[in-house]
Amino acid sequence: MQRRRGLDTRDVTRIVVFAAILAVLGVPGAISVFGGAVPITAQTLGVMLAGAILGRWRGAAAVTLFLVLVLAGLPLLSGGRGGAGVFVGPSAGFLFGWIAGAFVVGAIVRFGNRPPTWWRTALGCFVGGALVVYAVGIPVQALVTRLPLGKTALTSAAFLPGDLLKVVIAAAVAMALWRAYPRAFGAE
Repeated sequence: MQRRRGLDTRDVTRIVVFAAILAVLGVPGAISVFGGAVPITAQTLGVMLAGAILGRWRGAAAVTLFLVLVLAGLPLLSGGRGGAGVFVGPSAGFLFGWIAGAFVVGAIVRFGNRPPTWWRTALGCFVGGALVVYAVGIPVQALVTRLPLGKTALTSAAFLPGDLLKVVIAAAVAMALWRAYPRAFGAE
């Protein structure tokens, strides 16, 4: 089997569409908990979907494109936030974690370049879309807020039930799309 090099027009289109999906998932806004340092948003669902559907490289590229647009000042994060300031605040690590998270989701879902399965998709969404994002986000949040790492991690545990719901939704959507239109996934 010959390995493709570079991105073609379909790849670029998929990346742009998923960056737009991430933006749309920020429209409902955010729910602030525990002082609002890091809000609960639907955008992590978009990170999970990007990795699961686009694969590791294109999923990470879609998230990166989205974050570049945010850096440029577009108010695409939930609550209409944007600009360089969000990359030095308490949620900065979670934003950077989205890139690694989408990559890990895609790597697990399409492991061995195999078609996705429900259990691998759910596992990928949980490991990449929650655990990896937390692994990057919690230490940065602790650093920015000057709270102990353990306390910050305990506070972040409040996000787990919502993230588990997002894992189920992402896995269900990805598998439904796989059955209905497998060409949307492209080659990994």
